[in-house]
Amino acid sequence: MTNSERSRLVATEGGHRVTPAELFFDLVFVYAITQVTALMSADPSGLRVLGGMVALALLWWCWCCFAWLGNVVRADSGAMFTVLVSVMAVVLIVSLAVPEVYDDAPGGLPAPLVFVLCYGAVRVLHLVTYWLSDPTDQALHRVLRRTALLSVAPPFALLLVGAAFTGLTQILIWLAAVAIDYLGVFLTGNSGWRVASPGHFAERHGLIVIIALGESIVAIGVGMSGFPLSAPVTAAAALGLLVAAGLFRLYFRHVAEAAEHRLTTLTGDDRTRLARDAYTFLHLPLVAGVVITALGMKKVLQQVADTSHYDLAEPLHGVVAWALPGGVGVFLLASAALLLRTANHRSPVFLVGAAVCLAVGPAVTLVPSLVGLALLAALVTALLLVQDRIAQPRVTATS
Repeated sequence: MTNSERSRLVATEGGHRVTPAELFFDLVFVYAITQVTALMSADPSGLRVLGGMVALALLWWCWCCFAWLGNVVRADSGAMFTVLVSVMAVVLIVSLAVPEVYDDAPGGLPAPLVFVLCYGAVRVLHLVTYWLSDPTDQALHRVLRRTALLSVAPPFALLLVGAAFTGLTQILIWLAAVAIDYLGVFLTGNSGWRVASPGHFAERHGLIVIIALGESIVAIGVGMSGFPLSAPVTAAAALGLLVAAGLFRLYFRHVAEAAEHRLTTLTGDDRTRLARDAYTFLHLPLVAGVVITALGMKKVLQQVADTSHYDLAEPLHGVVAWALPGGVGVFLLASAALLLRTANHRSPVFLVGAAVCLAVGPAVTLVPSLVGLALLAALVTALLLVQDRIAQPRVTATS
């Protein structure tokens, strides 16, 4: 790298791939997603799960902003890397605030306000860096101005207002801010944004899916932390890993390839539109589904490990009983939507699996938690085997 490259933003090329700098950048989001699971598990209720999803959506925007930027500017250039490290520092503070974002502990800084101010700083850094990436691109500058006015400023104002409240009121105000942000992305249009390297863009989003799946594995360890290792604990851990592996296989074998192939075949605004719909929008519920399932797995491990308060016959209760299969259902529903948007393919396996997982929450409260996890692992494995069998003739026919 030349001295000039170290001091300026360097444009990417068509064959650009993910850089180590971006992998380093993602590390802070590993912690952020872990904190969202901790936020929900500390008070597992429907309202808290909704609040956790709102927090996840805000963190998702922070990550997506720089996934788009990293597609047109090399993350390992000196100037861009400095920006990434600055954003990492801010997101780390955001992550530290997450557990108190709806229940601020006495003393110290006000966590909701810190969360909002740091979130706003990330969005501003993104807009400024994007503007500087190409000072002569008037189309880009126009869409950045519209984004600032429609998709950043109004939601930020609502987030500030919401930070002054607690409970349901705060969550609903913040949910409205997220909805306005999403709507603002549509209103700003596609002209000006571009996806320079489809392979890089698809790879970045595949990596964030892996990070979410990694959180589900971390949740297994956190759930049994502080308790002795036992045969039921090892069985539960293995079953949890089997669920994560099945979701990994379903996504990378049957969803990711189709999405990347379609993105590669498009150009201009059509490519930008698909990137927005399939990756920025539809990957959020996919990641959210994994995080919700992680909540359920964490509680299973906790109950199986904590023999002084639970026995092996104890089922899951309340919202976590739904979260265990329901998160997988959200993941499968998002996967089906991705296939429909990218390949115009309807997947009955994903749709039936999603319907079953979303509906069986009440039944989970009737069986021991370990049995519930085993049944979920069996269901995910069966869906994978059926989908593999259905997809094989289609692959053979096109090869």
